[in-house]
Amino acid sequence: MLNTAQNQIGSDSLPSAPTAVTETAPTLASSAMLVEVNISHWAGRKKDKRASADVTHANHADTGVASVNKKLLANSDTLRAIQTHVTAARNIHSNMTMPWSNSGLRLLPTAQYFKYSQAMSQMQNEFDRLTQNFLTAYNDEVIDVQLKLGDLFSHDDYPTVETLDRKFAFRTNYMPLPNAGDFRVDIGNDALREVQETYADFYTKQYNAAMNDVWTRLHKTLTNMSERLDYGSKEDKKIFRDSLVGNVYDMIELLRVCNVTGSHKMSQMADHLENAMSGVTADGLREDDAFRANTKRAVDAAIKSLPSLDI
Repeated sequence: MLNTAQNQIGSDSLPSAPTAVTETAPTLASSAMLVEVNISHWAGRKKDKRASADVTHANHADTGVASVNKKLLANSDTLRAIQTHVTAARNIHSNMTMPWSNSGLRLLPTAQYFKYSQAMSQMQNEFDRLTQNFLTAYNDEVIDVQLKLGDLFSHDDYPTVETLDRKFAFRTNYMPLPNAGDFRVDIGNDALREVQETYADFYTKQYNAAMNDVWTRLHKTLTNMSERLDYGSKEDKKIFRDSLVGNVYDMIELLRVCNVTGSHKMSQMADHLENAMSGVTADGLREDDAFRANTKRAVDAAIKSLPSLDI
């Protein structure tokens, strides 16, 4: 059971809510790295120009206003399994890292490296297995789909297995995060100083964006829990899964591993949430009205203490 002390997450025990997150990142380069995941796969779709023209003509429409895209293998289970897995892999990558640049690079705390590396290795191995299953079944699926596509079928749409194999790839690349002032170029002192200042500004903004991403995720998780717990009795109860509690524990772990510069606010929030969630179970929340109400109050207090963000 969650005792009264554990639920007392008030303004005098939590960090006050600042107007913005503006911490600097003096040790960021030594406590995090950059990572990108590149996954490619065959989409199994192709625009049919003739069918597109037929549709526009039949509907007395202008050329180019309609498009017919064929699913070359219809609803192939083996191809759909790859597509579903790719989405899952990208979600894991996003959930375990923080945004850094528009080019796709993300910030990976060193404390998260081994867990992340293991997770992505498992996802890559499963990707390879699913790809092999697809390639093995491919020729038979092409034969089977002819009847489904009817006159839309064309042999020219289908690459060979060898060509198709080269369309599937799963790569994880790690890069060091340079220090803000680490520019080794011969461009003159004034120009070098300007470049260093520009990058230092970028460095700080990207760090703050990464931290704000963590706070935003936490806000979403806690808000969802608060909303699902907002009922007084079993007569008007709301349905929620066991993951409602697990998601908060995941965020507590994320607060700790993503605290790459030792932010007092982030560390204190993790401590308070861990204390508040001690003994909390999904079944306990469903069965005990008072317990659920106390937990909701603790969660609401934590939400009020979050940094002020554009969320």
